[in-house]
Amino acid sequence: MLDRPAALARLDKAVRRSPITTLLGPRQCGKSTLARFFAQRREATFFDLESPADVGRLANPELLLGSLPGLVILDEIQAMPHLLPVLRVLADRPRRRTRFLLLGSASPAIVRGSAETLAGRVEFVELSGFDLVEAGPHDWERLWVRGGFPRSFLARSEADSRAWREGFARTFLERDVPQLGIGIPAAALRRFWTMLAHSHGHTWNGSDIGRSLGLTDKTVRSYLDLLTGTFMVRQLQPWFENVAKRQVKAPKVYFRDTGVLHHLLSLPDRRALLGHPGAGASFEGFVIEQILGTLNGVDAYFWATHGGAELDLLLLIGGRRYGVEIKLAEKPAISRSMRVAMEDLGLSHLYVVYPGRHVFPLDERTTAFPVASLGELANLLKSRSPSEPSSG
Repeated sequence: MLDRPAALARLDKAVRRSPITTLLGPRQCGKSTLARFFAQRREATFFDLESPADVGRLANPELLLGSLPGLVILDEIQAMPHLLPVLRVLADRPRRRTRFLLLGSASPAIVRGSAETLAGRVEFVELSGFDLVEAGPHDWERLWVRGGFPRSFLARSEADSRAWREGFARTFLERDVPQLGIGIPAAALRRFWTMLAHSHGHTWNGSDIGRSLGLTDKTVRSYLDLLTGTFMVRQLQPWFENVAKRQVKAPKVYFRDTGVLHHLLSLPDRRALLGHPGAGASFEGFVIEQILGTLNGVDAYFWATHGGAELDLLLLIGGRRYGVEIKLAEKPAISRSMRVAMEDLGLSHLYVVYPGRHVFPLDERTTAFPVASLGELANLLKSRSPSEPSSG
């Protein structure tokens, strides 16, 4: 396992603050490994809720869980949502001795009733695959091509990485989704998922996708929400306000892991990716995910007008507005669209992320940042505002 000190630090703070902490993220992103490593430093009991033996031990959950000292870890909590009311009761007991760490592969919106059941008692920590800090800035291209899932990124060869991603996709469709109690046929969801890959980085248009698949707007929207709730895609919401322009008001959709995206687009390696017309959108999504993963909960939007002006990422930090524009080009330059965004949105500063090597100013309020230095950029932005815990 690569070192993940930032994730461990977030988890430690949350467990100290709250009686219940939920570590959320997609399957196979390293939640169980991180939790077991975290548990080595303290008295802890681990339950795998997909193990028949561990499920059998929980036949009387209130009695057992209430008697355990230290930290109790419940892996894949979405498999047994009926435990959530029990945890609420235990968390409310006076002089409680136990802290609970729940690991989940679906958001509270997908696990029915979880947010309401544990409201005021739970803090959420989100974990994705490896990021640039963990993988190493020098390895950014491999991280972009293969994605951040540990077994994909660390595979011995490109062929091994692709094989893992195909197995992951099949398992997700054929096992993980049905285990959530969602009766969508795997073949139908696979077709939607693949079509969505071709729309990565574009504004959501459910009508067009629905017509192509022979499905209603409501059905394809439910598919999108499912993939969002299982951390497969991100819906980046638009920013709009009273400016003298018609603005886009539908979200943009991005795959959260570019390795999965490239698998669905049948792009086997870096060479195939760079020759594909979607390479720029893929790079854009990769950079957005790296920034938002590091900033952890910052208010983030995109902005676009029907006249063609747009901004890839608008960040609201410490009462100021910062823009990020992403260019798959060796020599970025200020465009007319950037100038319009600077003026109309009142940006304090605009950062242009590109696949080069040097940080340099484009003008007094615009700076070019290489993708390998995204950790530095994220830390610079993070320093503008104190971090806030994500609690429920």
